[in-house]
Amino acid sequence: MQQILEKNHISSGELETILKAREEGKIDFLLVDVREEMEYTMGHIKGVDILKPTSVFQEWGQNLFESTQDKYVIFTCRTGSRSGQVQQVFEQNGHTKTLNHLGGIMSYRGETEK
Repeated sequence: MQQILEKNHISSGELETILKAREEGKIDFLLVDVREEMEYTMGHIKGVDILKPTSVFQEWGQNLFESTQDKYVIFTCRTGSRSGQVQQVFEQNGHTKTLNHLGGIMSYRGETEK
């Protein structure tokens, strides 16, 4: 399980696996959806911890960066593009525990909720 979090990206299948492991208390991470609120309410991955829209990144980016230095953070969005950009900003500024969910919710076959 832990080796999945050591990469800089995660597939939808891997995300499903570690979400189940987190429910069982075997692993810990923060799953952040960076889509807009309208997109999120239309449907999101079950297990998303917080919604942080990229349109207001300037308002939350620094605080989330500082408060998660010792925690793995997985960013997800619709296709993996916006989440990849956020992950790259965090990584370039020295956050060593961030991952981008490749393919986003469009490729996710696990449980979702509205």
